[in-house]
Amino acid sequence: MKKILGKKIGMTQIFMEDGRVVPVTVIEAGPLVVVQKKTVETDGYNAIQVGFVDVEARKVNKPIKGHFDKANLGYKKVLKEFKVENPDEFQIGQEIKADVFAVGDMVDVTGISKGKGTQGVIKRHGFGRGRETHGSKFHRMPGGMGAATYPGKVFKNHRMAGRMGNEKVTVQNLEIVRVDAERNLILVKGAVPGPKKGLVTIKETIKK
Repeated sequence: MKKILGKKIGMTQIFMEDGRVVPVTVIEAGPLVVVQKKTVETDGYNAIQVGFVDVEARKVNKPIKGHFDKANLGYKKVLKEFKVENPDEFQIGQEIKADVFAVGDMVDVTGISKGKGTQGVIKRHGFGRGRETHGSKFHRMPGGMGAATYPGKVFKNHRMAGRMGNEKVTVQNLEIVRVDAERNLILVKGAVPGPKKGLVTIKETIKK
């Protein structure tokens, strides 16, 4: 299973052996703890549930406490499921660390993008603007939205002003350029979605 949860630390650049400078995103990947195994017989599908980031007991509600106490594990802030072919390959309490990946692996990174609030059509969709001079009253407005009498409405999915960002985004085919298993760090070439300290999921790419 080549999947892991991580926390985005930030961006920097490193020098490769051939002298190239490569921009990288530093991700604190794991360690994850296997909290529960799910099988076709009991749940209808094969998966493992993993926990990430330690959390104090006072910040955990009773149902989640009972879930961790049943597995005899420490409390975790994040719970997530990964589908696997054979859950029996994993044990409750087993740790999954950054060394599941190696240098040169191609991965897809998924995260929640930065929220930018309500934005107009120029920033949100890249519309052109109107002229500033010669008495023009049209500057940053959206322009025509549809005909009047027929159809007498604005069609769905018409590009207009609205909320921008704060949505699930996946960047595909990123290369892993360095793995520090001791400090649980993975350095990925390029940018990944989300702010610093944002939660990301790293998995083996599906489009090679």
